[in-house]
Amino acid sequence: MNFTPALFAPELFQLLLILALFAQSIGNGAWGPAVERWLPIGAGIGVVVAIASFTGSGVMFHDVYKVDGLSQFFKVVIALCFLVTVLNASRQPTLAPDKRCDYFLFLALSAWGLTILSSTTELFSIYLALELSSYSLYAVISLRANDKGAAEAGIKYILFGAVATALALYGLSYILASQHTTYIAELAAKSWAWADAPLAVVGLALFLGGMFYKLALFPFHFWCTDVYQGTSNETATFVATLPKLGAVVVLVRLATLLTPGLEITTILAWLGAISMTLGNLCALNQTDVKRILGFSSVAHAGYVMVGLVSGTAEGLAAAAFYALAYVAMTLLAFWVVSRVAADGRNLQLDDLNGLYKRAPALAFALAVGAFALVGLPPSVGFIGKLFLITAAWNHGYNWLVVTLAVNSAFAIYYYLSLVRHAYTEETVRDGVAAPDTSAFSLVGAGILSVVVLVLGLLPSPVFEFAVTAGKGLIK
Repeated sequence: MNFTPALFAPELFQLLLILALFAQSIGNGAWGPAVERWLPIGAGIGVVVAIASFTGSGVMFHDVYKVDGLSQFFKVVIALCFLVTVLNASRQPTLAPDKRCDYFLFLALSAWGLTILSSTTELFSIYLALELSSYSLYAVISLRANDKGAAEAGIKYILFGAVATALALYGLSYILASQHTTYIAELAAKSWAWADAPLAVVGLALFLGGMFYKLALFPFHFWCTDVYQGTSNETATFVATLPKLGAVVVLVRLATLLTPGLEITTILAWLGAISMTLGNLCALNQTDVKRILGFSSVAHAGYVMVGLVSGTAEGLAAAAFYALAYVAMTLLAFWVVSRVAADGRNLQLDDLNGLYKRAPALAFALAVGAFALVGLPPSVGFIGKLFLITAAWNHGYNWLVVTLAVNSAFAIYYYLSLVRHAYTEETVRDGVAAPDTSAFSLVGAGILSVVVLVLGLLPSPVFEFAVTAGKGLIK
């Protein structure tokens, strides 16, 4: 078994964090500094390790584990997102003190599973890594003190996850039975037309269901808004971002099996169109901010499909870049939600009234996040959608590109409602906690706002690297 520790450095460092959290959890957090003090430092070092390993390449564990440009791109993004979510959760008001070590342990385990998922190139390994990242979240969804809705959210996430897991496993068995291999590189040489391999097509469709569940793509989206609403704001931040990265990296690798015009590719296109339309239309009538962001994630899952069905390296790069863009925009939006709801409550649109007076910096950050999610220049949301449209145009699914453009217009209403309440509504509800306007809150919002804007103004280095990685996948 070939193993190069240097290529496995991000995973090994994350494992060290997990072991440290496990040891502190056994001691009920009684020894050493509080987890909120040392874990952000550890997560920051993890980012450095991921960046230092960025140029690594090679294959390990009997060709099951591939370190390439795509995997390293996503490992850096996952490490950055883990750092931000740890910082965000460090001031979580709805988490009991005796559960804090356990809570961060499960988050670290989930992030570790997603890091491993980035490099897996064999279907059984993908399945196991996906489950490793999922089981941890089953435990933390319901950790919200004195809230019955959190228990309901946890049950729904487990039940829908069990169904998606079963479908993926059944699909994997069909693929193995018909194609006689589970290695993506070997599967790429097989036919995926219905006329040639109907069992394989059915199997791939079922296996992709496991990824669609993480991505919250129609028809695997039903859990999304209820879980966002039921769990704590900080946990929702994690669930809304990191698992999406794991799903996208697997979908990008599996998209190399498909070409425009295949039945399975057309199915993906239709699911994308339905998902973006349903997500945007359902969001129009919501008043709970997290439910709005939940339906928003359903719509954005549909946008990612535009790049995946193009059958080109540029399309895969656009999907990967848009996943980065979505995560940056969503982290910013949830950071503001968590800081405005300093007492841990669920925000309603009316809770944003007059935010420009109570917390001007947070109101500005909210506006940046909302404009980016709409896709207005010069944000990363605009350039991400532009990459998707140009990569997919004239590759057999122009109707899907038009659907994306129309849905972006739909989305303007509910995204800008967030800004309207923050800047034009003056009536402030009595008896609610004031926003967190500490330096921690404002610096975090400022840095995330800068990231969203800079990635929109200077996207070329990141996108060109994604294109290079995409060309490495499509031979």
